[in-house]
Amino acid sequence: MELLNQHVTIRKFKNQTIPQKLIESVLYSGTRASTTGNMQVYSVIVTQEEKRRQELAPLHFNQPVAVNAPVLLTFAADFNRFSKWCQFNSAEPGYNNFISFITATIDALLVAQNVCVAAENNGLGICYLGTTTYNAGEIITLLDLPKLTFPVTTVALGYPDENPGLTDRIPLEGVIHYEKYLDYNETRIRELYAYKESLDSMKQFITENDKETLAQVFTDVRYKKKDNEFFSEKMLKTLKDQGFME
Repeated sequence: MELLNQHVTIRKFKNQTIPQKLIESVLYSGTRASTTGNMQVYSVIVTQEEKRRQELAPLHFNQPVAVNAPVLLTFAADFNRFSKWCQFNSAEPGYNNFISFITATIDALLVAQNVCVAAENNGLGICYLGTTTYNAGEIITLLDLPKLTFPVTTVALGYPDENPGLTDRIPLEGVIHYEKYLDYNETRIRELYAYKESLDSMKQFITENDKETLAQVFTDVRYKKKDNEFFSEKMLKTLKDQGFME
């Protein structure tokens, strides 16, 4: 509980190699995560070589954490392996569809989170890279991912070289619904986001981006509708190319 409650994202890592046995240990803990039907429809690509990490970095928009992390873990939804097992055993797989992509994505994310908890428990720091799906097609090419696979997230891994404080979270009552979903009125929304909006760092965020509200920073700068539509179309095309939209 304490480990989970003290989680922080690490974006600066020491120039220190992670022992291979430790990498394998945290990855093994990842494989103990829950999995749909015990099919384990995921794969993890471990990128350690500097040349390969430098090739991946532009696909993550050259974020410093992607450039400097000693290890990048790409978690992929993977129905390729399971489908081949079916075919080699006189069974006809039917996993070239969107629901199978979602199933494998859930599997991959469960594994990723287990890996992250195990890594932090062993003194390592982690940072999820939300850019993986934006350039999934390019990552597929670089990592030689076959059809019926799709990279869903990447985790930067290393020994922390910073000690950031906890980031803000919406109060628990703001995200928990008992028995059924209780929608939010304006008063409740303002109560839930009041603390976040009061932080000096958030106020600076607004000023730096020349906006009137924090919400505008998200809608007009960070996650714009135009960008969302562009990357959605790109992702759907890649899903089709990978055989998940038959």
